[in-house]
Amino acid sequence: MISGHLSRVFGVRLSGGREVIVKVRPYSPRLAGCAAVQRALWRAGFPAPEPLLGPVVEEGLAVSAEACVPGGSLAPETDRVSRFAGLLARFIALAPRPAMVGTLEPGLPRTAWNHALSGVWPAADDRDDDLNAAEHATAWLDETGARVRRRLSRFVRTPAGVRVVIGHGDWEAQNLRWNGDEPLVVHDWDSVTAAPEAVVVGLAASVWPCGMAPRAATVAESAAFLDAYQRAAGRVWSAGEIEASWAAGLWVYAFNAKKASLDGASWLAPDEAEQRLALAGA
Repeated sequence: MISGHLSRVFGVRLSGGREVIVKVRPYSPRLAGCAAVQRALWRAGFPAPEPLLGPVVEEGLAVSAEACVPGGSLAPETDRVSRFAGLLARFIALAPRPAMVGTLEPGLPRTAWNHALSGVWPAADDRDDDLNAAEHATAWLDETGARVRRRLSRFVRTPAGVRVVIGHGDWEAQNLRWNGDEPLVVHDWDSVTAAPEAVVVGLAASVWPCGMAPRAATVAESAAFLDAYQRAAGRVWSAGEIEASWAAGLWVYAFNAKKASLDGASWLAPDEAEQRLALAGA
């Protein structure tokens, strides 16, 4: 078996019959930190594949291996939003502190609202187009991205924004598997990220149905996710944290929409962007 989007992923059966997954992708310093988080959560009993090797660096490529965890379904049988949000709350609660795992930088583009480039958008990791080039201008979408960045910049200067946690930066249904209502496995550990809790959760609230459905979350589904997460984590957020979550969710939504616009596709409507901006206080 060979698959992959930004990586090459191989399913391998060893001589003793054990099945493992081998992943090969361009080396980045953040991958060692991602592996450390995966190992810590696996040891804590979280449904992560057991890390077996690496990442080992060979000729600019990072190679790692983990136990194969086959089967499972894309969705729990009942109360989907609460189970997706609750599992993320468990992830964040069990994850080590960022200072304990080494760097998780550079951030992935879909989470990198605070990138250092001069334009609105970071460089995409799955295409060569310059998203900030004049020929790719989409005025309302570019303004949406700029407003989100300004809102999140204000948030990270607050006490709530300084509390950085480790989470999963691609909390989509396609990266999770379930046995009935019990989580079987969480995949894509290269997407581990460190950010304020409200940002991590906001990103997830925007994308969690992806894979169960060919779309991102609706506004109602994002709101339900934020409510469910707070219940699972046992803490009611401040108004600023809630707004920051809406801003973070709109960032990943707008970034994906910007890339899709280059292919003539539409992932986000201007009226929904305005609704989410209002909820973000932006």
